[in-house]
Amino acid sequence: MQSLVDIRHIEHSDYDLEASFSVMKELRPHLKDRATYAVQIAHQRAQGYRLLAAWGNGAIVGLAGYRQMDNLLYGRFVYIDDLVVTASLHRSGVGERLLQAARQQAIALNCENFVLDTGLHMALVQRFYFRQGLLARGMHFVEPLLQE
Repeated sequence: MQSLVDIRHIEHSDYDLEASFSVMKELRPHLKDRATYAVQIAHQRAQGYRLLAAWGNGAIVGLAGYRQMDNLLYGRFVYIDDLVVTASLHRSGVGERLLQAARQQAIALNCENFVLDTGLHMALVQRFYFRQGLLARGMHFVEPLLQE
């Protein structure tokens, strides 16, 4: 499947964004519905978020959401918010291609670093990231502030 996949940004096409929902929901199962998802993506786009989609056989089979940021720790960097490949295509090379496409965006933006977070319980994903040249440099701490 890897060679049959076309990777391109989802810009402002409602069709492409709607087509991405089911794949993103595999990574983010808390997403309620397509309309809420579209509103959230629009909000994140206003903050610089971009969404790369891997298309295979006319359908989206993977996504990489990222944004360029600056801070004192990493300087200028690209942060990967979301990286997901539909379950049927895990280990197909699609995730590697998406990560490489996002890395190329970081290089084009003259970024010093390429950063992402993953859950501590996701050992297979962590091995994938190590194979892609990413190194664990710390832990991410979170405190939920709003209770639902």
